[in-house]
Amino acid sequence: MGATGAARKLASAAALGGGGLSVLGAGLYGVLVAEAKFARKVIGVVGDGRPPNATGWYGRGRPGPAIRIALLGDSSAAGYGVDRVEDTTGAHLATGVAAQADRRVHLRSFAVVGAQSSALAEQVDAALGTHPDLAVVLIGANDVTHTVLPSASVRHLAEGVRRLREAGVAVVVGTCPDLGTIRPIPPPLKQVAREWSRRLAAAQTITVVENGGRSVSLGDILGPEFDAAPAVLFGPDRFHPSADGYKQLASVLIPSCLAALDLLPEDEALPEPRRREGILPVAAAAVRAARTPGTEVDGTEVGGNQRGLRGRWVELRHRRRRPSTEAESPDEHEEQDPDDGLDPVPTQR
Repeated sequence: MGATGAARKLASAAALGGGGLSVLGAGLYGVLVAEAKFARKVIGVVGDGRPPNATGWYGRGRPGPAIRIALLGDSSAAGYGVDRVEDTTGAHLATGVAAQADRRVHLRSFAVVGAQSSALAEQVDAALGTHPDLAVVLIGANDVTHTVLPSASVRHLAEGVRRLREAGVAVVVGTCPDLGTIRPIPPPLKQVAREWSRRLAAAQTITVVENGGRSVSLGDILGPEFDAAPAVLFGPDRFHPSADGYKQLASVLIPSCLAALDLLPEDEALPEPRRREGILPVAAAAVRAARTPGTEVDGTEVGGNQRGLRGRWVELRHRRRRPSTEAESPDEHEEQDPDDGLDPVPTQR
């Protein structure tokens, strides 16, 4: 089965409640189960130390109305492995959005170190209570390393995205990174992990778009760029990103967050063929995105129709990254503008 067909079948299996094991093959699954425990020992056990809490107000001195962002997911969203809050994904993300939008931003982090996709339901429950404008979700790597069936992972993600969109929240999902680039993972697990994570990322893309969100490939997090400089872009455990790695992660997400909030310039509204952007069926776009870091996939229409003969129409984009901004530390409180209409929300330290 080709990669496109496999991704489509996996997403369909998740939607219908099927197992989806045959998409990867029982042999691959067996190898992964047999060696995943060894890989986790090599990588190291995640410690009990909690990452700095990025929850708070960003964009000091910028005007309102404020943008509310909920950050959901696993250790990559939480910023595990760094000591300063300014080095977390959340701080880089909120600072960047505030700078590009010239608006205040309130970010609330619900991410949990070690979280699998099954944890999204609880995180979504909490996030919906804060009425965010945008939810950013980073999930999937722990599902692979703990050999969770891909269809189960995708099904949990689909439900989370659906609930957020039904509440009027824009959704950006960073798909599962390519785990085959992690040096401590030995062959043949390395090859299996690469195949598993890429197919999961493609299936995540399909289900995210089908449920009204947009996806962003996070291959940059663990891709060739990171493998070329592991001492700089990986943390001490050689699995989680370093401070510079989280900065790179946020730089990939910020343009798509701005697009989801309809805050990009008009000259970036349409796909640019010279940048290999265009309109494709969702399964084909999902496979291409999984292999091309930084690729955004979002639903669109062709001739007034959302679907063609090969499924949902999508735009495949390679968003321009914005100039990096020195990350701020969050404020616990922010003075409210008279016309803001938002109540300041204190952080939980």
